[in-house]
Amino acid sequence: MFNISSVELDWKGLTLKLETGMIARQADGAVKCSIGGTVVLCTVSASRESDNSNDFFPLSVHYIEKSYSAGKIPGGFFKREGRPSENEILTSRLIDRPIRPLFHDDFKNETQVICTVINYDGENDPSVCAMIGASAAITISGLPFLGPLACARVGFMDGDYILNPTKDELRDSELDLVVAGTRDGVLMVESEANELDEKIMLGAVQFGFKESQAVIDAIIELAEKSAKESWPIEEKQKLKFIDELRNLTQKELNPIYKIKEKKKRNESLNEARKKIVEKFNDSIEDEIILKDEIKKIEKELVRSSIVSSHKRIDGRGLDDVRDIDCRVDLLENVHGSALFTRGETQALVTTTLGTTSDEQMLDGLDGDSREKFMLHYNFPPFSVNEVGRIGSTGRREVGHGKLAWRAINPILRRSKDFPYTVRVVSEITESNGSSSMATVCGSSLALMDAGVPLEKPIAGIAMGLIKEENKFVVLTDILGDEDHLGDMDFKVAGTEKGITSLQMDIKVDGITENIMKDSLSKAHSARLHILKEMNKALDKSRTGTKSNAPQIEKIKIDKSKIREVIGSGGKVIKDICEKSGAKVEIDDDGLITIFASKSSEGKIAASMINDIVAEPEVGKIYEGKVVKTTDFGAFVNFMGSRDGLVHISQLKDERVEKTTDVVKEGDQVKVKVIGVDDRGKVKLSIKDV
Repeated sequence: MFNISSVELDWKGLTLKLETGMIARQADGAVKCSIGGTVVLCTVSASRESDNSNDFFPLSVHYIEKSYSAGKIPGGFFKREGRPSENEILTSRLIDRPIRPLFHDDFKNETQVICTVINYDGENDPSVCAMIGASAAITISGLPFLGPLACARVGFMDGDYILNPTKDELRDSELDLVVAGTRDGVLMVESEANELDEKIMLGAVQFGFKESQAVIDAIIELAEKSAKESWPIEEKQKLKFIDELRNLTQKELNPIYKIKEKKKRNESLNEARKKIVEKFNDSIEDEIILKDEIKKIEKELVRSSIVSSHKRIDGRGLDDVRDIDCRVDLLENVHGSALFTRGETQALVTTTLGTTSDEQMLDGLDGDSREKFMLHYNFPPFSVNEVGRIGSTGRREVGHGKLAWRAINPILRRSKDFPYTVRVVSEITESNGSSSMATVCGSSLALMDAGVPLEKPIAGIAMGLIKEENKFVVLTDILGDEDHLGDMDFKVAGTEKGITSLQMDIKVDGITENIMKDSLSKAHSARLHILKEMNKALDKSRTGTKSNAPQIEKIKIDKSKIREVIGSGGKVIKDICEKSGAKVEIDDDGLITIFASKSSEGKIAASMINDIVAEPEVGKIYEGKVVKTTDFGAFVNFMGSRDGLVHISQLKDERVEKTTDVVKEGDQVKVKVIGVDDRGKVKLSIKDV
């Protein structure tokens, strides 16, 4: 019934297994990939017909985590998996980025890759398993794929690199890096680091690339056993007038690419492209083929000009960073704000401080967790002078926000005594290249403006590459057009000491160690330049938070008093919050944190708490309220929830027949503490006041 093929690899102590032929047999390619006890089912399916109207490759990649894989039932009302989580979106992008450039340029069939986590052992990373499985599934499918590729996760601890660290090892690791590549070179890098220098980061990339080669061998072995016939590629119509088209395109576009301002350049380019298409439109049946050829000529024109002249589209040299302007404290009601402008890229960034109740709750395969630092990135259509839909957050926005989060998080998480929940929002108000790195710079400034104790400012820079045969040039601070027409998008963020985040995407077969080394060196120089410009606006965190931020006061009480502060069913602590207007939180060790929007609110809450936990002093006079009368005296509440007894003999200097002759329930009275017995019961007196 089944024609099963499988390959096993001892991958530095981990068992990697690739299997096909038993599950999902109707897909074009299906591989069950397992690393340790983590299993991911990876499938690829493609439409049999090519959509010639597409000028892009319609590939979609979906990474899906099933709760049952970890022995869990999903939370929520419906009790089934719903919209993708942030982690699922990020992993989908992680798989998409190295796979997409390996498909044949002329392949335009709609293609879908689905990676489903069906078993999770709580130790081994499903995302690495998913990328390897996806590569294997596409390789055996017969689709025009220039792979296979493989990937590895790399940690760094005690001076040594760790291949595919477990979840526990990652907690203590100074590095979390994923690298993907083919036989020829590295295609993708994604990382978060604890201020590591360029040499260590480069070594980590090379380590992961080298160790992943054994996985490529395993995928090739599986393909030799089970690969399907290769799909034919439909040849595009060849243009008979290619020389004439090339001459006209170069003549029209060459002067336009010397216009420095993006908006004017784009308007002129659109007019010129339209003019060229109209001239040759009658000579060809498919306009898409004509437009594709114009794009190729345009790409060659710009690339060859940069390689030969070492001058950029906007007139800069290869290593020049665009003009930078940094401003802070722009918005009155927010807790921290910054406007970071680099050339025609601009980010308006705000910081909002909240309490622990504002923490983000996360529900993943590893269980529920809470995150106290959030960074959200928004890319409205007006930032590139377009009209577009405003709706739910797109994958690109999630990815760019997480990249900036990774750059800031290693520095921010050291502020262990900072009790606030922090939300940073980056609004991209202009974009012409690397808005994610503008977000890093703006976020650093906005956090420092809010008084968040960052140890050091953090900056980011995007590097590009143009590679022509044996020649290459590395571009510092790339424009949007240079990203689109170039071969690499290499983003590096960090402090003056070292790198905190690195992301690299390659559009060619792979890049060499020398190119990466050159790119990292130039990125380091550019990062120091940007930090210098940022320091002109704000070079360190402000002392204390702003007056409109929540005010925090902490009170440490004895554990035995926790119950008194909370009260039955939370009655006492709710009463404190209602009367003071502050938020009050208490942990199991007796640490009380008071969050108040006004200092007066915090003082009221602190006073009420101190009254509850304070011990009565013998001889001291207190204001109290009669809460109960008996034949032998009256009980008076005089310290928060603390009651004491005024014996009938202590009501007056003269004899009292009935307690109610002197006091009644609800009366406000002054009482003096005259003693505390061995059981902690307080004796009060009214007559001694």
